[in-house]
Amino acid sequence: MLNKFKTLNVLPRWIIVMIDLTIFSLAALIGYLLRLNFQIDELYEFDFLRGIAIYTISGLIASLLTRSFAGIIRYTGIQDTLRVLYANLVSLLIVFAINYLSENALPYSVALIAFLVSLVISISYRLLVKELFAFYRTVPKSQRKILIMGAGRSGMITKQLLDNDTRSNVKVVGFLEDNPRKIGNVIGGVRIFSAKDEFEKVVIKHNPTELILAATKLSLERKNDLVDRCLEFGIKVTSVPSADQWIGGEFDINQIKEVKIEDLLGRNAIVLKNKFISKQLNDKCILITGAAGSIGSEIVRQVVRYSPAKVILLDQSETGLFEIENEIRGLKKMGEDLISFVADITNTNRLKECFSRFRPQVIFHAAAYKHVPMMELNVPEAVCCNVLGTRNLADLSVEFDVEKFVMISTDKAVNPTSVMGATKRAAEVYVQSLNEFLVSIDSGSTKFITTRFGNVLGSNGSVIPIFKKQIQAGGPITVTHPEITRYFMTIPEACSLVLEAATMGDGGEIFVFDMGKSVKIVDLARRMIQLSGLVEGKDIDIVFTGLRPGEKLYEELLDDNENNLATHNPKIMIAQTRKLDFKMVKECLDRLDELATFSEGYAFSDVEIVRVLKSMLTEYKSKASKFESLD
Repeated sequence: MLNKFKTLNVLPRWIIVMIDLTIFSLAALIGYLLRLNFQIDELYEFDFLRGIAIYTISGLIASLLTRSFAGIIRYTGIQDTLRVLYANLVSLLIVFAINYLSENALPYSVALIAFLVSLVISISYRLLVKELFAFYRTVPKSQRKILIMGAGRSGMITKQLLDNDTRSNVKVVGFLEDNPRKIGNVIGGVRIFSAKDEFEKVVIKHNPTELILAATKLSLERKNDLVDRCLEFGIKVTSVPSADQWIGGEFDINQIKEVKIEDLLGRNAIVLKNKFISKQLNDKCILITGAAGSIGSEIVRQVVRYSPAKVILLDQSETGLFEIENEIRGLKKMGEDLISFVADITNTNRLKECFSRFRPQVIFHAAAYKHVPMMELNVPEAVCCNVLGTRNLADLSVEFDVEKFVMISTDKAVNPTSVMGATKRAAEVYVQSLNEFLVSIDSGSTKFITTRFGNVLGSNGSVIPIFKKQIQAGGPITVTHPEITRYFMTIPEACSLVLEAATMGDGGEIFVFDMGKSVKIVDLARRMIQLSGLVEGKDIDIVFTGLRPGEKLYEELLDDNENNLATHNPKIMIAQTRKLDFKMVKECLDRLDELATFSEGYAFSDVEIVRVLKSMLTEYKSKASKFESLD
């Protein structure tokens, strides 16, 4: 019998119509029998065959009008039930009309009884078929038992989808809830348990293999707590996307995804004052450098929401530019006012062409080399891009009267221990001292603003994608040091800070972000192993490789000599940094330009370049690097 159900896809509609007509005929006969107290001899006195024919034909007309046959019986739901009700009501009205026109062709009492009988049988057989399909498709296989966290709208829709999905073989054994008003109730035959007090009891009783997070307002701390408890019992954790991410406004079972480490590290997003950001960006020409990168591309996504007049995407990666441009055009945003401009920020002439053609009013500067060990080995390129490239953009911003220049820096610029961190700090110093110099001579209108970020989740070259690849390859996972820690934020969160800085900044500020708690990288690796369903030491190992050149054990948000000033946003502060004389900074950058720029086949040594950086940045102390001898 199971094979018959498997090979039968959907019943032809004419068969459903025939079944419904049989039910109408049977209901009319039952109506006569009940009306006559089962006195069969009296049936012929009422011309019952004519009455049955009238009721059946009325049912056929009603079915065609209401399309009660259109639903797939195995997926019968409220809409299908309502269609059956409408069909029976229409059928009854047609019978009443015939009775009115042809002098009691079918007694009213028989018609009413037949209506009730046909309604009950039509709905009952549909529900019976639905249950039979649900039963027979799971008979030979053991069911996966599932818990759903959240008994709200998303949770109920998730259960309905799982119940109706013929491809999966799952059974929802319970809902978990934190809301005491819902605990103890039953939804669709499934009880709601307390997530805090009854979790262990439910797990021991039902032995679920998966927990689906369907609660829409679950805090990050609560989510982490639930995941930890599930990992204790070897339960897989998946989640339902928020309603605004449902495809076409509808939720599909394929959108249930495994919980990723990024979901557990992110924090509540900054609440932005959108009207102020809109005022800053609306109808403006915006230039975004590094637009093909992870940070730059997210800035593009957020900026276009505020209806700028023109957005210029600048990067030296033509493939990355092509991808972000196609993505934005796919959203039908900007049209011809979205322009990709392939350029290297170290090429002053190419940059000048961009500025003269488009006259940008606001610049978001995200272009930079960011890989610490790589830049330790490629000092001239780090200086040319991170320092001299920033100088090129800053000087052109003054020349072309740019309103705001927002530079994206890093927490590695604080007490730098690497070439990369030092070059980003040197860039910070230049734009800040330039701003001070312009204010002192009352010249120029460009406001220079800096923002410092920690590590962003999922960015190119970050630790999480590396760990994922190592896990997929079977390990080992490599961690540089058992005590190394880092701060993390999501890319959208980081870019929200950029937009907030553009709104708040009045020139010369360095904005730092309340990054929350730092995370031990080894703990991060262990969590990712658990989320992958593996066991450390058995399925995969963690190996410590030693600190890389220039790498810190701990990242810092402020220099030893810096203090914070609060802003109206409690998560954003202004660093009170040491001010440097612009003339001295300019001389150092001119010397770096001379040393780092290749000419006539000759280049100065890395040591000479780093020596100049250290003379300008007294806080720059190398670690695990060949440049330690200069300190």
